[in-house]
Amino acid sequence: MEFFNFHTHQFTNQSNVLELVNQYPQEFDETITVYSVGIHPWHIKEDQIDAELKIVEDKLQNKNCLAVGECGLDKRIEVPLELQIPVFEKQLALAEKYKKPVVIHCVAAFQEVTEIKKKLKISVPMIIHGFAKNKQLAEQLLKDGFYLSFGKYLLKNPDLKTVFQNIPNGRFFLETDSMEENIQQVYELASEYKNINLKELQEIISSNYKEVFENWNH
Repeated sequence: MEFFNFHTHQFTNQSNVLELVNQYPQEFDETITVYSVGIHPWHIKEDQIDAELKIVEDKLQNKNCLAVGECGLDKRIEVPLELQIPVFEKQLALAEKYKKPVVIHCVAAFQEVTEIKKKLKISVPMIIHGFAKNKQLAEQLLKDGFYLSFGKYLLKNPDLKTVFQNIPNGRFFLETDSMEENIQQVYELASEYKNINLKELQEIISSNYKEVFENWNH
């Protein structure tokens, strides 16, 4: 793979890009070759949680399912946090059971996500997708063992430049999420910010991919 897109909602099927496509339990597309699957906090419906968790567990047993998620906590939506938390915790338990990394959606709830990680003693890698916060929070999350993935906001918010430059090479991924721009554009800007050439960046991300998705649980 030349490019790894850590989190996307669009399957473009380019031969030189490995895309970790986000899938939802109820709208599962069998034609997508590599995916993550999870219950997003936005889409929690109380009467469907058990059925959706069964689908997630079923899919996690497939080798093409690389991760759980996106799942997590979001304080800016109407779904109450006391409903979001058990759904998140059950998915983390499945991630531990099947040894899969977790794609985290987190809005204004970093403290809670970190506390849950510690409380449940989660050993699988947890990656915060679409990171867009400040250097202090980035440092705290890295200290607490998280990886950070950058994409849309890296392209759109110049203030993230110094945050990204300070992320250790072994702890980040790049993604497109739901934006129009392609992963190659994210890589180009990231290599410029890190002051390295594209090939070096590809090697860093390839090494991180192996660490998170291949090596750690063997």
